[in-house]
Amino acid sequence: MPTLYLVATPIGNLEDITLRALRILREVTLIAAEDTRTTRKLLSHYDIHTPLTSYNDRNKRTKTSHIVEQLERGDVALVSEAGTPTISDPGQDLVTAAYAIGAQVVPVPGPSVVTAALTASGLPTRTFTYLGFLPRQPGARRRLLRSVATRPDTLVAFEAPHRIRDSLVDMQQELGERFVAVCRELTKLHEEVFRGSFTEALAHFSEPRGEFTLVIAGAEPSQRPNSGSDVEATVRQEMRRLKKRGAGAQEAISSLSRQYGLSRRQLYQLWLSLE
Repeated sequence: MPTLYLVATPIGNLEDITLRALRILREVTLIAAEDTRTTRKLLSHYDIHTPLTSYNDRNKRTKTSHIVEQLERGDVALVSEAGTPTISDPGQDLVTAAYAIGAQVVPVPGPSVVTAALTASGLPTRTFTYLGFLPRQPGARRRLLRSVATRPDTLVAFEAPHRIRDSLVDMQQELGERFVAVCRELTKLHEEVFRGSFTEALAHFSEPRGEFTLVIAGAEPSQRPNSGSDVEATVRQEMRRLKKRGAGAQEAISSLSRQYGLSRRQLYQLWLSLE
């Protein structure tokens, strides 16, 4: 039975790869890589000469069937540009297609920037909410942050250097002042873990560079509704804030429905009561 291996690769330091991962990369008939340039550096470093093909969000519609054909002839390894495949990286379509032809799908665990950042943050890790890459558009980003504002678990998100300051400002506005661990360039030469408030992080990263992972403290008990009346009071407060910012009924109700699990009819009645 052919096997699709999901092989985790280093997020920066080339030494962070398992012996099993190296063996599999040598033994498979093909490696499907999100970024062939990055993967070639890894393969060259370990003297691995397995054939390589690109597989990313731009070409996955045409390449999935091609790789499945290769999989029917022999084992294939899927690797991301860095870290664990399918975690905010392409691969889900290929995994589904592999199962469809009766192939085995085998994860080969290893580096992950999510777990690396969590362990270095000093924040609770028993439960956490992974947000992936934050939306590029400010409105969508603020709506996402608003939807998790009352969650008690630690939040984890990725952000690009040219948007990190805007995102920190949005977090401050939507989540309130909180503790955050800003992890930059993990496992690389200029690795940095900054711990402090959103305000302190904004002051520290005046000219941000590199790849960022944000680990954010969950909502304090005072920020979380714990009864029906508390929920209603909190929702009314959120509605007033949204209305003050110019949001219409449809936008506010859609956002609050996802956040608090209330029906649109309930929320519409609350919206009318504000007037």
